[in-house]
This record gives sequence, C-alpha cells and structure tokens, in this order.
Amino acid sequence: MAIRKLRNYVRGEWYEPRGARWLDVENPSTGESIAEVPLSSAEDTNAAIAAARAAFPAWASTPVDKRVAPLFRLAGLIRENRDRLARSITEENGKSLTDARAEIDRTLENVETACGMPVLQQGDKLVGAAPGIDGEVIRLPMGVFAMIAPFNFPGMVPFWFIPYALATGNTYVVKPSKQVPCTMQLLTSYLDACGLPKGVFNLVNGDRVVAEAFMTHPDVQGVSVVGSTPTARVVAETCARHNKRFQAMGGAKNHLVVMPDARMDEAIRNMITSGYGCAGQRCMASSAIVCVGDETYRRVIDRFVRASSEVVVADPLDPKVADRPMVMGPVISAKAKEFILSMIETGIKEGANLALDGRGVKVAGRDRGHYIGPTVFTEVRPGMSVHRTEIFGPVQVILKAADLDEAIRIINDHPYGNGASIYTQNGYHARKFKLETLAGMIGVNVGIPAPVAYLPFGGMKSSQFSHIKAQGKAIVRFFTEDKIVTERYWPEG
Repeated sequence: MAIRKLRNYVRGEWYEPRGARWLDVENPSTGESIAEVPLSSAEDTNAAIAAARAAFPAWASTPVDKRVAPLFRLAGLIRENRDRLARSITEENGKSLTDARAEIDRTLENVETACGMPVLQQGDKLVGAAPGIDGEVIRLPMGVFAMIAPFNFPGMVPFWFIPYALATGNTYVVKPSKQVPCTMQLLTSYLDACGLPKGVFNLVNGDRVVAEAFMTHPDVQGVSVVGSTPTARVVAETCARHNKRFQAMGGAKNHLVVMPDARMDEAIRNMITSGYGCAGQRCMASSAIVCVGDETYRRVIDRFVRASSEVVVADPLDPKVADRPMVMGPVISAKAKEFILSMIETGIKEGANLALDGRGVKVAGRDRGHYIGPTVFTEVRPGMSVHRTEIFGPVQVILKAADLDEAIRIINDHPYGNGASIYTQNGYHARKFKLETLAGMIGVNVGIPAPVAYLPFGGMKSSQFSHIKAQGKAIVRFFTEDKIVTERYWPEG
C-alpha cells in the first residue's frame, strides 16, 4: 500500500512544501506507518501567515451572519462524515471508536456554538453615561490567530478555537500535532468545501519550527496551545515577550474524591471510564482517587482494582471489539510508553503498592503496538512522584484522607488544577467541594467534568497560563478587541 503524503493548505490551495523533511505517521495500535507528514519550514509558515493577513480586511468587514454561514455548512459535513472522522482518529491516535465518535460530537458541538456568533459577539451600550453622553463597547476582530494542537484530540481541541476565531472575523493558521495530522487533513477538506474565502483558514504541518514562527511573527495577534505544562509555559512566556495574546493550557492531575455515601456501583463504573478512556491520555482523565475514610478506601481498592483488571486492552479497530463500550487501545508512541513504564518503576521504588500491574500486556498480532494495561497503585502518599507527576497514561493512584477537608487539601496542595470531582449524595459536601477546591472544572458525581461547548473550558494553577478559557462565550474575549466609545449628542440649534 502506498503511503499517503500529507499536504499544507494555504490561500485555499493544497501543496507539498519544498525542501521539507518528512516524518512517518504511525498507527500506535500496530506500529505501522499510515502516512508521511511534512515538517514545514519557517518560510512555509510565514507564507501561511501572510495569506491569512491578506484575507483579514475583507473577512473582518463581512457581516457576521455571512461569516457563520460557512460554519453551518461545515457542521453538516462533519455530521455526514462522523464515522469516517472517528475512524481516522482511532487509526492515528489509538483511542476506541466510542471515544473517537464522542470526540467528533464535541467537535460538531463547538462549530454549532460558534454559529451563534451574531449573539455572542454583541457589545454593550449604556445610554445616559453622563448628561447627553452615551457609552458603548464594541467587540472587533483583530487579525491573524494561530493554534498549536496536541496529539490526544486531533479533531476536538483545534475546534475549541477555529470556529470562534473565524466567526468573530479573524483569520487562522493551525499546526496539527505531527503525531496525528491525518484527521485535521480531513477537517480542512471540509473547511475548504464550506465556502470560506481563500486565506481565511490555513493549515501548516510541522514541528517546533512552525510553533516558534507563530509565537514570533509580528502579524500574529495571538496563539492558543494545549499541551504539557512545560510547553504551555514556554508559549506563554514567548508570546508575552512579543506582546501577543495567548491561551496556554498545560498538564493535569485530576482527582476523584469518593465519600462514604457514594453510590459505589455507579462511581466505580464512572471512574473506570474516566481513568482508562483514551488510555488515560486526556487532560480531563482521572489519575488520582482520594478515598475518605478507612472503609471507603478498602471498598474502592477492592472493587476498582477488580474492575480495572477486566478492562479489555486491544486494537480498537479489531472487529471483535470495535463496538464494545469500554475498550482501551495503546498509548500514542514508544516514547510515551517508555516514560509511563519508568514512572511505574519510580512508584515501586518510592514504596507505593502496585496493586495491578499493566506492564507486559500482550495483544495478539499487535507486537509492535504501544500497549500498557490498566495499572493501579495503592498506599500512595501525597508528594510521591506518581502522585505529583502527570503520567498521561492508564496509571491510577489511590490515596486515603481522614475527611473531606483533608481530601480538598490534597487537591489544593497539588501544582495542577485542571479538574476535580466528588462522588457523594450529600448536598453540603458537594457545595463545600465546589467552593473550596482549587480546580478550574469541578464535577459532582461526574468522572470527567469537561463542560459542553456552551461553557468555558480551562484550568487553574499550573494547568493554565492564561485567564481567558477555551470555547463558548468566554473565548469571544480572546478573539476580539474591546473598543470603548463615548459619544455626545449635540442638541439641534
């Protein structure tokens, strides 16, 4: 089978960048190459930025209802091609088809939310700010924006940003992760087909060379990134030095607190889905379970370890398992697997109890795949490396707290603050947790507290290096400049 060579999309045209180095795109389930992606140069990136800059004046002056019209068409194309997109995600990322379909549903949800920009972008007016004077706030597009995408959600995460940037009147350049660039090729073909003017949307494949060009180019107004905390910090600092706006979303160590009154059957099922969906490679996955009280701790360990051992680890495109609701595929790469294995060794050396060992799991006929089975550590103390570190894989740590105050303290003392959830039937405990826990997204009896597209997405502490969150109404502030008008009306005569 011939390996497909991926292309860039600039000024409404597809092309292969000249002189680019090429990198194999691997199916992590099989280890086989499924495509080649170009590692574009700074010159290629600058050409895309120039195309976006040239397209901006006409697009910014286009009435907002005309700007969202292509997005309505895009939503239709995504809906019609849901299964094709999901399969692409599974093939290049390794997550189950169930998870991939859910990702496409969230992608579509963001496009549909951005179609409401005629309401979302409305300004404010104060009549009678002073005698004969009115005050007004108008929200205007700014120019070219850019996005550096992660590997774990090839479809959804770029669409936390793209449709909102376009609907507000900006132009855009996106760099997909070089590990999972195929799905964005498909989505770009739908953007191409939906009637956007040339240059309004552009795609440049590559590595850090492209990312650095985004952060330093004078015509780029702002950059969004979702990645590790070190990457987010670099993007934030570099953009700040170049006077650019930035949304820099970093790592996570999401905690689930289990109270004695939790409905244990539902909680265990929920925790399994949260911890092992996408092989634990999502910024909202649970990775630390805090049990309140000795009895809760014993019950959770017994049932969670048993349920974890029953999770099916397989190639998610194997027809025998493809439609099962809980299938765990591989991690993204040999490098990621090596790091996860090293963290398991670290946990053992630090004295945590390896209650379930996922090392050495085998998937028949998939010896080159990057598989790790569900792994559970108990007897974990706050401050251990397996608790402090974002492992980004199917590794769960279980801690014990004497009461809810101690559980909240464990979360609040942690450097990350992306998401946290509590399982309880007690309204007072739920309210206390919501108000006192230092995490940007809170769940009550929800293992993955990721908000729907109409609400903002973002964390706190070292999980986010910007105050403007992604998606929904909140992101309109990132993509627009508030212009404040003070207007006096002279009386006639």
